[in-house]
Amino acid sequence: MTSTPSPSSPPAGTPASTTPSTPRFAAIGIVVTDMAAALAFYRRLGLDVPADADHAPHAEAQLPGGLRLMWDTHETARAVDPDWTPPQGGTPTGLAFECAGPADVDAVYAELTAAGYTGEKPPWDAFWGQRYAVVQDPDGHGVDLFAPLP
Repeated sequence: MTSTPSPSSPPAGTPASTTPSTPRFAAIGIVVTDMAAALAFYRRLGLDVPADADHAPHAEAQLPGGLRLMWDTHETARAVDPDWTPPQGGTPTGLAFECAGPADVDAVYAELTAAGYTGEKPPWDAFWGQRYAVVQDPDGHGVDLFAPLP
């Protein structure tokens, strides 16, 4: 019985490729000051993070489509790189969450700011055709809320 090479394997006798495979984007990592406070914020946005992660040095949430959002404490970042220092000034990372509709952008923004999170930009109708708002998580990471305008 002979085997037929798969489309991804070279024909018999062909040297193996030295070209590396294309990396796949798999995760977004952010460093946080207070793990419990950070995870409480992201749970309000619907992410499923185990309750026992609140006091862990590292936590992850599986996102739709297979991506992961990961959080590490400052101590964990320093364990990986002893010379690591937190970014100074500006927002260190930006994330965007799509809401079900324009009214939901307003409602989520109102709920988060009422809970004490910093509103960076109140909801507005952006020129690119979306209802948009920006809040900050407990570490100052910008979190955009958006939905297409009708």
